[in-house]
Amino acid sequence: MSAPELAAVAQAMVAPGKGILAADESTGTIEKRFAGIKVESTEENRRAYRDMLFTTKGLGQYISGVILYDETIRQKSANGALFVELLANNGILPGIKVDTGAKDLALCAGEKVTEGLDNLAKRCAEYAKMGAKFAKWRAVISIGQYIPSSTCIAASAHALGRYAAICQAAGLVPIVEPEVLMDGDHTVHRCEEVTEWTLNAVYEALYLNRVTLEHSILKPSMVIAGKDCTEQAGVEEVAERTVRILKRTVPAAVAGIVFLSGGQSDEVATAHLNAMNQIFAYRLPWPLSFSYGRALQQPSLKAWKGAAANVAAAQSALLHRAHMNSLACLGRYSANEEKQALAA
Repeated sequence: MSAPELAAVAQAMVAPGKGILAADESTGTIEKRFAGIKVESTEENRRAYRDMLFTTKGLGQYISGVILYDETIRQKSANGALFVELLANNGILPGIKVDTGAKDLALCAGEKVTEGLDNLAKRCAEYAKMGAKFAKWRAVISIGQYIPSSTCIAASAHALGRYAAICQAAGLVPIVEPEVLMDGDHTVHRCEEVTEWTLNAVYEALYLNRVTLEHSILKPSMVIAGKDCTEQAGVEEVAERTVRILKRTVPAAVAGIVFLSGGQSDEVATAHLNAMNQIFAYRLPWPLSFSYGRALQQPSLKAWKGAAANVAAAQSALLHRAHMNSLACLGRYSANEEKQALAA
């Protein structure tokens, strides 16, 4: 894609009231999700599940793009159309996860670095030819007694910078995802410190790798306490701390910000996004949206249970969560909206 085309895709990904469905779970991850509903993780069951998600009528009203996995981008819907074609025909941009997972970082106990830079240019060119319009790479930052280390922050930022540059050279819009994990008992203040450090390092790396920020999307974690912390921040505090760090670290040129849910429950993730947009949206240089995986899919997965007879109910559950998060993008979400939509 040309520079104007990359810019147009990036803007479309964060169109008002729309977000991104992350359906890029690795085979190992989706096997765990399927185990929770007692469904065997065969290739056909994985295909049928994604088919159920992608054929949800009206999904394009709330979802701008879908992140696919390598297996999924090569699969077809029951009607014979490739998933990338199905999505594109419904006005949804197909994207692709291109990292190969987080591996142990040498000499840094308890820390990981994401791999996949080898042959990335070749793979990106192939995905672009297959119809992908954007890509995603996830880095993971753990918080512990003596971590993260400067080594881990630097290695993760460098990989994100190289990845983003390779994507843009191949004609793909990069989603840059530095996730500060919520595992642990750290306070919300500690999460805020680490998030600021991480994002500063990431944007230095993007600059050094000549990445065009207008043709990129940031997918950060929210500033929240560790899940084992005895004191959890309220919705407004999470919104305030998260936006404060974004304003300190993310250049105004970035096309948009789509949050990951990072283990939060579906309604809590929606409430946090809504608070940010309700309180701050008119004062920010970039739109704040969502790129949720489990927080969008979980109700649908539970309703589906691997049975064709449950497809309609599962699609209804997905559409409901997509609608609620669309409202959150506009600062219009509320508990009443949840109840009214479910009662309709």
